[in-house]
Amino acid sequence: MHRGRVLLDRLVAWSPVLLLGGLVALTYWLDAQIQSPTPRRDGTTRHGPDLYIENFRAVALDAEGRPRQSLSAKRAQHYPDDDSVDITGIALALTDPDRPRLSVTADAGRVPANRDTVILSGNVRAVRDAVPSGAGGEPGSGRMTLVTEYLRVEPKEERVVTDKPVTIEEPRGIIHSVGMELDNKARTLKLKSNVRGTLQPHTAAK
Repeated sequence: MHRGRVLLDRLVAWSPVLLLGGLVALTYWLDAQIQSPTPRRDGTTRHGPDLYIENFRAVALDAEGRPRQSLSAKRAQHYPDDDSVDITGIALALTDPDRPRLSVTADAGRVPANRDTVILSGNVRAVRDAVPSGAGGEPGSGRMTLVTEYLRVEPKEERVVTDKPVTIEEPRGIIHSVGMELDNKARTLKLKSNVRGTLQPHTAAK
């Protein structure tokens, strides 16, 4: 069982790393698009929103005018008592021409005042398009999907963590786990418990 788990870890370790860049970008997008106003000095401690925006979409273009990132949401609101931001109906798309397209959606998100993390919850789904084979015969990878109900993104640490059930699916197979830690600095993926699934031998992405 232990050897099987190690093998599964090795087979999928590199694949989700590209997901992290998109999830980290989400944090900076939220911070840039929803700039919190100057805190009110009225003595109130009520946890109520003082600023909100509904049904918005923002797009970032490259120097040639091509879309590179887009963020949309049903609603985002800022709370002055703790300087946090709550967001519902998040949809992020990264379309950098030099990288595979990445889409991330979730029912809700929360960004605390320190902006060190973003918490995604409810139907969290990240989809990365196929990665073509690289120079020197480096193998590619097919379309990959990561699904969970909770995901904590830590941009400064370049880490994504969940303690909930997570499913990673790609053309070679599906892996299920309870708990996951993706560390971009170490380029490792840890599947924490109840790991099960199957992966076929690697073939070139189509």
